Amino acid sequence: MIAALLLVPTLTGLLCFALRADSGRRAVLLLAALVHAGLTVTTWWQLPAPMLNDWLQLDAPGRVFLTITSVLFLAAAVYSLGYLRQETHVTRTDIEEGFLFANAPEATFTGCLLLFLAAMTLVTCSHRFGLLWVAIEMTTLVSAPLIYFHRHHRSLEAAWKYLMICSVGIALALLGNFFLAVAATNPGGEPIPLVLGDLVREAAHLHPTWLKAAFLLLLVGYGTKMGLAPLHTWLPDAHSEAPSVVSALLSGALLNCAFLGILRAQQVCSAAGQAAFGQDLLVGFGLLSIAVAAIFIVGQSDYKRMLAYSSVEHMGILSLGVGLGGAATFGSLLHAVNHSLTKAMLFLAAGNILTVYRSKSTTEVRGVLHVLPTSGALWIVGFLAITGSPPFGLFLSELTIVKAAIDQGRVGVVAAFLTLLMAIFIGMAAVVLRMAQGTPPDRPQPLTSQSESLLSTLPAAALAGIVLLLGLYLPPFLTQALETAAQALR
Repeated sequence: MIAALLLVPTLTGLLCFALRADSGRRAVLLLAALVHAGLTVTTWWQLPAPMLNDWLQLDAPGRVFLTITSVLFLAAAVYSLGYLRQETHVTRTDIEEGFLFANAPEATFTGCLLLFLAAMTLVTCSHRFGLLWVAIEMTTLVSAPLIYFHRHHRSLEAAWKYLMICSVGIALALLGNFFLAVAATNPGGEPIPLVLGDLVREAAHLHPTWLKAAFLLLLVGYGTKMGLAPLHTWLPDAHSEAPSVVSALLSGALLNCAFLGILRAQQVCSAAGQAAFGQDLLVGFGLLSIAVAAIFIVGQSDYKRMLAYSSVEHMGILSLGVGLGGAATFGSLLHAVNHSLTKAMLFLAAGNILTVYRSKSTTEVRGVLHVLPTSGALWIVGFLAITGSPPFGLFLSELTIVKAAIDQGRVGVVAAFLTLLMAIFIGMAAVVLRMAQGTPPDRPQPLTSQSESLLSTLPAAALAGIVLLLGLYLPPFLTQALETAAQALR
């Protein structure tokens, strides 16, 4: 089963580079997404057998993040069918500076998109720390061409910045793996293999100082990829310049992969009795990330960058929840599910708005509810969901984290958290509501109400429905999976 989950996107991704017809590549993209989603669903009935001496296996956290990735990829594949039809092979005019540019070949887009899915699947299955590092690095290499799909200087700069900053982070994470290997060295016997299960079982024999150093480097290294402040600087540019469907996957699925890397390291620290060391760092990085996001969201003039900073905020919330521990860990994992679905929905809606208005400026987009009724409604629903308004799922997960913090007597953390959330709510409301209402601009011709294709609205609407459902009802299988995953971190 694990082999199939890895081979399906890998082989179909390579096939897309060989196919000549665009229609054939799009069919392969959709078929691969459907097969991957089907295989992922079957893992909830029967857990796949481990492979390669337990290097590859699916545990509760891995299965949760694999499911998020597969669901988002299916939504992105459906959306891409309509998106790629609009992105013709002819030379295009840049919407911001007016110069001419051409897109990358469609084979590069569909091929890299499927290889991106393969790399993220490998992250969720990797229990060998070295292999996990390789998988996370692979996600960077195959997603960079997607950011540079629109071949102009801004997207090139964003892709280059993404590669450079994430490479620095991944280099630090590699050093963290070396330190972990030193911590696992047993002077009186065989070294402990760097496999998650072995490290947890033999955690009492790990050298505490080297283990703490390893965790710090892994946190900073993978935190760079996750978008934790102050290492988040690649994220706003990449999310802003990449096609919206790619931004949806970057924010909804890729950031989770780096988060999972940090969770694996924290899992070993907890087993070794060093949980408090990691938790204090996670609380600090979490609050700092939310504060930085609040500063840049208030008064933001680019709505795609606003969504990117919102991702920084929510990565901070995930870090804060795990750092608080206890019930907040469950809340953090639930928040990862809700945030991924909601942010992907918002980026897909933003893509529809950008296609019609041809501007990312919050001052030039008005009357979205009139021009694009469905996307406008999804834009409003997404705003309410992402800011933690009831009855959406993020309200439930944030409430769980706040309650856990209150139960622990962390009054200062609760006060700072709620104050920053309130500032972000006000900042996003000012942008989103102005865009949704008002009179549409008259450039170059008056924008009137337009019909929207099913392919452009159905994926976002489906994600919105799931987020709403998760706010009203948590399926027992998901609750059990999140509780099992949270238990592994305590």
